[in-house]
Amino acid sequence: MSDADRIEAALDVIGRYGQTDGAHHKAWVLDQAVRLLLGCPVVRTTLTAHNGTEFDADVVDSSPAYRDWVRDMQAGEDGPDTYDYDEGIAP
Repeated sequence: MSDADRIEAALDVIGRYGQTDGAHHKAWVLDQAVRLLLGCPVVRTTLTAHNGTEFDADVVDSSPAYRDWVRDMQAGEDGPDTYDYDEGIAP
C-alpha cells in the first residue's frame, strides 16, 4: 500500500466511524488509523455478531512497526509500562 493509500484509508476510518459516541469507540478509531498509517496489513476474516450471525469483514492486523509504536506510547518516566494503551472497541 502506498503512502497516499495508507493516508486515504486512515482518513476513511476517521470519517466513517469518528463521530460514533463513546470513548471506547473513539479509541478504536484512533487505533485503526494508527495501524493503517503504519502499514499494518488488512486481512479478510469471519466475525460473529452479537446475535450469533457470522459475517466476513476486513480487519486491520498488527505489524512490528505498530507493536513498537504501542510500546513507545506505553513507556514513560516510570518504565516501559508507565501508561496503558487502549485499542478500543469497534462501533
